[in-house]
Formats: sequence, C-alpha cells, structure tokens
Amino acid sequence: MFKNRFTILLICIAFDIAAAVASVFLAGSFCQIEFNGAFFTLAAVFAVSLFVFLYIFKAYNILWKYAGYSDYIRLVISACLSGLVMLFASLIFESDNGIKIGFSLISVLFAIVFIFCFRLAARHSVGEIFKGSTKAKENIMIIGAGDAAKLLINDIQSNRELYKSTIKCAIDDNTHKIGNYISGVKIVGDCNSIPDCIKEYHIDTIIFAIPSCESARKSEILQMCQKTGCKIRVLPSVYKMLSGQQIKINTLREVQIEDLLGRDPIDLTLPNVFDYIKNKTVLVTGGGGSIGSEICRQIAFHNPKKLIIFDIYENNAYEIQNELKFADPELDLITLIGSVRDKKRLESVFEKYKPQLVFHAAAHKHVPLMEDSPNEAIKNNVFGTYNTALCADKYGAEKFVLISTDKAVNPTNIMGASKRICEMIVQSVNEKSKTEFVAVRFGNVLGSNGSVIPLFKKQIEKGGPVTVTDPNMIRYFMTIPEAVSLVIQAGSSAKGGEIFVLDMGKPVKIVDLAENLIRLSGYKPYSEIQIEFIGLRPGEKMYEELLMSEEGLKKTDNRLIYIGHAIDFDENEFFNELKELKHLLEDENSDIREITARIVPTYHYNAAQ
Repeated sequence: MFKNRFTILLICIAFDIAAAVASVFLAGSFCQIEFNGAFFTLAAVFAVSLFVFLYIFKAYNILWKYAGYSDYIRLVISACLSGLVMLFASLIFESDNGIKIGFSLISVLFAIVFIFCFRLAARHSVGEIFKGSTKAKENIMIIGAGDAAKLLINDIQSNRELYKSTIKCAIDDNTHKIGNYISGVKIVGDCNSIPDCIKEYHIDTIIFAIPSCESARKSEILQMCQKTGCKIRVLPSVYKMLSGQQIKINTLREVQIEDLLGRDPIDLTLPNVFDYIKNKTVLVTGGGGSIGSEICRQIAFHNPKKLIIFDIYENNAYEIQNELKFADPELDLITLIGSVRDKKRLESVFEKYKPQLVFHAAAHKHVPLMEDSPNEAIKNNVFGTYNTALCADKYGAEKFVLISTDKAVNPTNIMGASKRICEMIVQSVNEKSKTEFVAVRFGNVLGSNGSVIPLFKKQIEKGGPVTVTDPNMIRYFMTIPEAVSLVIQAGSSAKGGEIFVLDMGKPVKIVDLAENLIRLSGYKPYSEIQIEFIGLRPGEKMYEELLMSEEGLKKTDNRLIYIGHAIDFDENEFFNELKELKHLLEDENSDIREITARIVPTYHYNAAQ
C-alpha cells in the first residue's frame, strides 16, 4: 500500500499536522500557558496554516532524496508564516503580548525541528520502507577520500533504494585521514589494509575513486584488488572533475587491461599538433586496419580538406567509411579499394587526388604467418612501401609517415626485417626528395587485429587454456589511440629522415597480462582458467627492443617521444640489393632470407627454415 503515491502524501500531511499540534502543546507547557478553548483554537490555526503554507510552497512536491538548500528554506518560511498567523490569531483571544510572541516563536522552532527530522529520515530510509525490496544489498569499499570519492558517496547514499548498495568503508594512503569520516563513511586504513578490510566488512565491490592517481600506483592498487575476488569499478579519469561533469555511480566503468599497464598515457593535447592537418588532402593506406582506422578517426576530427581511405580489404574499409560518415556527414571522404603492391593503381590515386599528407599503415604484420609466407611479407611491406614512397615523392606530397614496429630492431623474423627495410627506404628517399619522410616505431598495440589480447579473450570465452609462449617473455604495449597520437605527432614534428620512438615505460610480462585478463573476466588463473606455456613460435624472441644501440636518442618537445639518429648505410648498394630482392620474388620457391640478411645486417634467422 505504501507504493501508492497518494497514500504517501496523506502520511506526510498527517505527520505535519500532528507535528504542528505537538509543537503548540510543547511551547504552551514551556511558557506555562493554560490549556483552554482559546489554546486549542490556536493549535488548530497553527496546524492548518502550516499545512496551507507547505502546500503553497510546494513542499509536498519535492523529491526529498534530491532535496537541496532551497528546499529546506521552504520549510522554514512555511513554519515562520504559520507562526505569524497564530500570533495574529492569539491577539483575539489573549492580552499578554510578551507571552504570545515567545509562545509563537517557540512553537515555530519546535515545528521546524519536527518537520526537518521527518524529511531527513525520509531522505535516507523512506525508499527502503516504501519499496520493501528483498534484493540483496552490495557492500562497497571506496578507495580514495578526496573530492571525487565524496561526490560518488553522496550519489550512492542518495539513491540507496536504486543502487541497493551500502558503503561500508573508505581507504586512503593519507595517514592523516585514517580514522576520520567522509560523508559519513569511515576511512579505515591505507591501501595495504585492503585485504583485511575486505574480510572485516564483507566487501563485495571495490570502487577506485582516485581519478588523478599516477598510472604506476593505480596499476599496483588494482592488481592488489584483483586478488581479493571482489568486483572492481573505476572512475574514468581526472577530466571528469576538471570539466565539471558530475561524478555518479553510472559514470563508473570496469577495470580495463590498460589500467594495469602502469604507464601514463601519452598527452598530445597541444593545438599545434593537429594544425598541419587542417584543409589538407590526406591519404591513409591500410585505412581499414586497427591502426589505419584510428588514424582516419583522429584526422577526420581535425578538419581535413579531403580524407582518402585506401585498403585492399573492402569489409574493413566499408566499416570505417560508414562510421566516419555517420559521425560527420560533412566530411569529404573518399574510400578506395586497392593494393599498395599495385604501382599503377597507386599512381592513379596520387595523380587524381594529389594527397598532401600520406600515412602509410598498409602492411602484413603477423609474425608466425609471415614466417610461413616470407615472400608475401617482402612483397607487401617492402615493395608496397617503396611504391607508395615513390608516388608521394613524384606527386609532391608534403609529408610521408611510415608506421613501423619495435620488431624492426635486431629482427629475428621476416616481418621485423621487412619493416627495417621499410625504414631504410624512407630514409633513403628522404635524402633526394622535397617530401619529408619519417618513420614511427612503437611496440605492441592493445586490442589490434591479430594481437595477443583478442586471442586471450577468445581462449577465455571457450574456458581456456590461455596459451603463453614462455613465462619470461616480455613486450612493450600501448593503446591504439596512443599509437595513433604518436603517428600524428611524428607528422607534425617531421623534418625528414627521423625515426620517432615512444618511451613506453616498463615492458610487461605476457604471463602477467594473461593472468590479469583472466581475473578481469571474473575467473581465477590456474584453477578456473589454465595457462599453458607452448614455447616460442617461429620468428619470435623473448625480448623486444625499441632502438638499436647505434641510433642513440634525441629528445623532442614531448617528454615521451624521442628521435633515433639514422644509421648510415650505402644507398647505392641498398637499391641494387632491392632490385635483386625483387627479382628473386618472381620465383615463389626462392629463399629471400639470405639477401634480406645482407640488406639488414642485424637480422638473425634460422637457416633451417
């Protein structure tokens, strides 16, 4: 019956009238006024007038769980006006004005106390009383005791009947806060006490509410939380606070693998980074791939004159085309199907559209597959890059940015060796061209097609096992937006001939990545989901490098981006060897690894292959 809104309204009115009558009688006792007929009339006048003023000021239309300062002011004004009405009425029945004024004032004060207490009690408990839900509550621990945590706690406490959650405690590393309260929630310890507090307070869910926390510390805390078996939610980032957006429970998200890398994302928010894209015709080869499509997204957002997507795989090109058209119907977008191996096709594209900026992302990148098809890696990566670079030079492109990889450093596989040759092509062509040619080298990209994360997710969905090559294998990782930000930064900073390298922080053990992903999926590694070590695959190495020792490092304006000095090599000999390599590719049975090793002296391969 309490779910009926009219019933709830009647209860509120009845309580207010009863509170008004009780206030008059208490004030009368306090002022030692005789309870006669005139007194009962005053009590009735005060009760009715209080109800009328509360109604006039729409106090019965307020959702008290969302009430603010102005709403409580309405209660005070209603009580005061009711007191004035009773004071005027008392002039008709009594003659001692001193007692009348004091009596009216005390009645008002008692009434304010009663109706305030009723509303405050309703704010925190009426939802549970009226709804009578039997749904089990969730016990929450908040990590953090700052502004974001306070806003989040207030939202949860104001909506208990909606969220079915109770905040049991808060955690903060600031020792001065421990033992104090934040919005009624006790701060019970620092992050080292998380496991003990979870047991003591029977915690089901942990909310990480420190949006400004450094990535390394955040990763450390979240990995500690993962081992508890509790659900984990996090506030997205500090921008929520800075932009004035409200911090509420529905802004929380699940922990992502990026949260556990322990590295701050690269910051490329300077406006001049994207200025060189505005009003330019931009060509992105491999524009439908993981990296290429993100390049297209970020470029489309910065007002190019025309954006050309060039890709051999029509399904991917179609998807990014539709996405960009939906996001910006005014974008001048051209989607073309073709291969970078086909020089005539490239010539026609460059001749027709005259792209000013070229981002070359088209490549075969899967290491084990390319070990089985080495000729295809060379055809697509090396000569696809060579064709595109020559067209960029011939048709006067301003900048050419090659997407490279850390596997080009001391390569042990044909894919990495092919990418090193691509870097050498860029450096060589740059010497003779007005176009500024640069390469961008980075590590593994989380979530890209063919990367380890999608593979692990599929294996987890099937119940395991998750296959890891070796317990000691390490890799550098970055997110797709970070990788693309570096690419665009390279284009902005390019003077010609550089190899840009990102400081990617500490490398990550693949087995740690697998364990974390299993926990993020709600399972326990080695018990619910097994991890199987299968050994190194062909062409793989235990440790990836981002820079060859000869290259050195040079700082840029961005503290996380460096430039590797170019390694000198004989360009005439290099181009002669490219011709020989191309000739060998005409015979599908030829082994091109030997000549590849001559071109790339740092390439080491198994001759038995």
